[in-house]
Amino acid sequence: MIYKIVIVAMLFFMVYNLFRALFLMNKNDPNQPSMTKFIGRRLMVSVAIVAFLIIALLTGLITPNPRPY
Repeated sequence: MIYKIVIVAMLFFMVYNLFRALFLMNKNDPNQPSMTKFIGRRLMVSVAIVAFLIIALLTGLITPNPRPY
């Protein structure tokens, strides 16, 4: 159950960084941090989510649906 909570928290963090980058792109303030900082965080979190899901599948923490219908 804890892995589901971790995945959902990482997804929320990824969406948060996406919207932070969007607002920085629209403001275009030179005193604010770069937009690429937040896009880079979003990319790293998405890579971590995929790696976490693959590890969870390989270790048996989660099982895929055997029949798609």
